[in-house]
Amino acid sequence: MKKFLLLSGIFLMLVSCSEYQKVLKEAEPGEKYALAEKLYTEAKAEDSKSKFRKALRLFEQIVPQYRGKPQGEKVTFLFADTYYELGQDYLAGYQFERFVQAYPNSERVEEAQFKSARSYYFLSPRYDLDQTDTYKAIAELQKYIDAYPEGEYLKEANELAKDLRIKVEKKAYEIAKNYHHTQNYKSAIIAFTNFINEYPGTPFREAAAYYRFDSAYQLAINSYQYLMEERLKTAKEHYDSYIKSYPAGSEYYEPIQASYRDLDSRLQNF
Repeated sequence: MKKFLLLSGIFLMLVSCSEYQKVLKEAEPGEKYALAEKLYTEAKAEDSKSKFRKALRLFEQIVPQYRGKPQGEKVTFLFADTYYELGQDYLAGYQFERFVQAYPNSERVEEAQFKSARSYYFLSPRYDLDQTDTYKAIAELQKYIDAYPEGEYLKEANELAKDLRIKVEKKAYEIAKNYHHTQNYKSAIIAFTNFINEYPGTPFREAAAYYRFDSAYQLAINSYQYLMEERLKTAKEHYDSYIKSYPAGSEYYEPIQASYRDLDSRLQNF
């Protein structure tokens, strides 16, 4: 009985594959559309990547033939969503963008715009790599947020955009921090100042304020005597800026106080 069931299953699978190949190679667009939609629906219900891949091959053949026809809107959306379900993020983002452009009055345009932006989100690389795709994803997410201030996906869109912005901020912060750690203190001061001005709400703001002071302090104490007083005063200004924003108990409060005591002592000599 077990052997019979196994053989029956194999037979049905082979017949199914044979029918699929026949439709793929020989059938009219209508038959291909019917099978593609059937496979897509089953793939959604079963979370079946293999059925999504089969549906995709059919959609690839028929999408151009349905442009401008009544079924074109649905076919175009399912085509993009199949890429989305398969995790082919670049193609999903691109196809959803095309759907939004072609069918701006569709009931599914909000979903398409969000899924397009979300697909670009997944293309964003590590913070230390080129962030072109990150900026693209931020722009697409912001486009959705602006278009749908009470949209179904608003909360997730804001969370994704925030995550990407932090990634961009971390890259800028690490560049400035690298100037500090390689003792390029002049460049570090400029980079940290620009960073603080450009990203006022960043989670790296306190660290940036501290390292800006420390860069100015290190530059001052390692200067020629005739430059030291002016640079110590500049470092003191950065110290005052830090203390104004971050009171006792903050992360860098103790180390900045230790440096400031030395700085103040040196200024007294002048």
